[in-house]
Amino acid sequence: VDWSKLRLMVGWKLLKSWWNFSREAKGKRKGAGRDEVQLPEAQTPGPDPVLKRNAMISAADSSYTQLEDYEQSIQEMVSQLRNSSEPADSKCQVNLRLWRSNKRSLSPWTYSINHDAMRIPADIPEAQCLCTGCINPFTMQEDRTIVSIPIYSKLPVRRLLCHPPEGSGTKTRKKKKKRCHKEYKMVMETIAVGCTCIF
Repeated sequence: VDWSKLRLMVGWKLLKSWWNFSREAKGKRKGAGRDEVQLPEAQTPGPDPVLKRNAMISAADSSYTQLEDYEQSIQEMVSQLRNSSEPADSKCQVNLRLWRSNKRSLSPWTYSINHDAMRIPADIPEAQCLCTGCINPFTMQEDRTIVSIPIYSKLPVRRLLCHPPEGSGTKTRKKKKKRCHKEYKMVMETIAVGCTCIF
């Protein structure tokens, strides 16, 4: 066996396969093969009956389903908070043994339930910072030269608006309770979703 020829042949094969692989990767980056990618709307559902049903939902029903799922996920979070066996921790400390990001953060927070009977969902989990300062990662103690602040996000909710019925004038002799036509309107509400550190 001529080892020099064998090494040359193996080296040539490796170089050729690397060259082909490199050319394929460059082609993909430049946009070759883009036609092969299907958008989610164009994909056909598999044999799962739930996925088939979801694919048949019209656009109007689809947005309603997403809203329904969104409200259900918030209610699940609220029920997890209410049914939690862990005591409500109000200490400014980091617990790296827990998987939840609110306890592992250098600006730890806890959740409380923001209740408002005039909206759907009535209960929304809201973050409350546990520290005035932030946890120093080297000492694991609170450092008040850094400030812990809430992170706010706008969440869609349906707010109950009460409009007086038409034809009810302001000139009434007897003061009666005004009956209202109840209507829910989609609005964006600002809720604290976490905490972070600022200098």
